[in-house]
Amino acid sequence: MAEQAPARAEAAADGLFSRTYAAATASFAGVMFLTGFAALAVVPTLPVAAQDLDGVSLYPMVAGCFVAASLLGGVLGGGWADRAGARRPLAAGLVLAVVTLLVSATSTSIWQLAAGRFLDGVAGGMVAVSINTAIGQAYPDRLRPRALALMSTCWIVPSLAGPPLAGLVAAWWSWRAVFFGLAALTLLPALAVVAMLRGRSGQAAPEPPDARTPRPALLVAAAVSAGAALAQYGISGWDLRHLVCTAAGLALLAVFAARLLPPGTWRAARGLPATVLLRGLASGVYFTLEAFVPLLLDTVRRVPAAVTGLAFTGAAIAWAGASWVQGRLHERCPRHRLVAAGALLLAAAVALATAGTLPALPALTAASAMLLAAVGMGLLVPSLTLLSLSHSPPGRQGYASSAMQTTQNLGQITVMGLASALFHAGLGAGAIGLAGYVAAFGLLLVPSVLAALLAARARTV
Repeated sequence: MAEQAPARAEAAADGLFSRTYAAATASFAGVMFLTGFAALAVVPTLPVAAQDLDGVSLYPMVAGCFVAASLLGGVLGGGWADRAGARRPLAAGLVLAVVTLLVSATSTSIWQLAAGRFLDGVAGGMVAVSINTAIGQAYPDRLRPRALALMSTCWIVPSLAGPPLAGLVAAWWSWRAVFFGLAALTLLPALAVVAMLRGRSGQAAPEPPDARTPRPALLVAAAVSAGAALAQYGISGWDLRHLVCTAAGLALLAVFAARLLPPGTWRAARGLPATVLLRGLASGVYFTLEAFVPLLLDTVRRVPAAVTGLAFTGAAIAWAGASWVQGRLHERCPRHRLVAAGALLLAAAVALATAGTLPALPALTAASAMLLAAVGMGLLVPSLTLLSLSHSPPGRQGYASSAMQTTQNLGQITVMGLASALFHAGLGAGAIGLAGYVAAFGLLLVPSVLAALLAARARTV
């Protein structure tokens, strides 16, 4: 016992909030809290803004361009972080986020709103990649799991308070007030990070001369971003225009997407390529579940909106709680096993969602799928981020974070698109359209089980 006390005291003196790391931890946590608040609060505001600007028909484009643009922002931020350290692109992303919120707030047409959301996606991609890169550059290995868990925790309050507060402001005052207010809130962490940047030259590690992972060109990233935007718009309808957009988007993704990823990603080569692929598979499953389960609860099971909202709240808490758990298991359980466990939980959640389509079972069966899937992601996502940082060559942590962001978005777009196609094909094939939900959920079993089987290929030596 006497020998353990000094060890505990030393660990506490060198923890996340010790004198060495307190400034970085507080800044990163503040960034995640307020940018998360801004990202989530915008969701209930966009439909109101689109209606006010007479652009309801273009709403799918406005809602989807954020994800597409974050591909470009992730590549831009990752390359910059490798060259000059993560703080500069982080500060630039936050400043751009403030500017884009003002662009959206002053929109006089749906096209200006779409431009604001696109630029906000660029900023969001830069911030997300920079935060992950900064954690890799600022903390030792033993503190990274807890730092990532803290970042997940910082999303709990935004997920609980952001959407309802924004909805009230939009209803009682104006949707423009939501964007102006979010710009004012986001300005605080932007100024804090810029102030922390003063006097620092960046802490990027020198790149080894034999590094084989080339930095992707921004033109390639722009092509992938355009392809993602076209594909997202295309799957929102079934007329000739939408089909042409879908085909063009998929063609751009097929030609250019691989150039943004580590060689061997599509064949799950061991190390970073497999880690990057797993992120895309898991994200595709989770965010497709997050889209279809509320739709099922609302249109088929006739669950009150408040219950669906509670499911979202529970999922946010479950994700943060599981992330906290993985932060305490890093010395007891290999990371790839946590990834496998998280993927299996995703598969179990898909099975629950499928069972929730049966009229004989309670509607809460489907709602519980969101909570179980969030637990799986809370274990899986931080573990994959840590594995990606471990597999990164010195000075290339920004590249790895950018690749993870790219496959996350591509996974969302691809899996959601395939599930949507099956869903629409299945509508009318069964009672009250349940066949469409069964087909969509059945598809999700493939990437979730595949992720569990491939998890060992992401292990560190």
